Amino acid sequence: MKHYTKESFNLTQSVGFFLNKARNLVLMEMDAALKELDITAQQMGILLSLSRDVATTPFELSKLLVIDTGLMTRMLDKLEHKGLLARSRSVDDRRVVNLALTAKGHIVADRIPEIAPEVLNARLKDFSKSEFDELLRLLNKFSAA
Repeated sequence: MKHYTKESFNLTQSVGFFLNKARNLVLMEMDAALKELDITAQQMGILLSLSRDVATTPFELSKLLVIDTGLMTRMLDKLEHKGLLARSRSVDDRRVVNLALTAKGHIVADRIPEIAPEVLNARLKDFSKSEFDELLRLLNKFSAA
């Protein structure tokens, strides 16, 4: 089914517009809340992924977080410069770079669950449980590969 036509398409009423607006609002609010940890919302995704062993290489992180490799490299450079992660070459395949949180990185990652849920809960405060579940279901359906 086609939901848009050339005649009916209105940028500010499109799914893309609302998704982008919602993303930008959440990132802005999350960035403000994470300021005390000296990280951004996008960096939060990297730190949590590494702390929970969901991804351990730049390639895995890029795929998981849907971030292009150039931006991923720049973000990893910043996190490494802040002393939050370390890179090392794989002994099995020198082309592979492994990532690991430093002790400081683990401390920051451990603080994220104290902050991030508050930001999301504030944005979702007017949603019922069933609306929240439906939102998750629909976003998952929309973003399925």
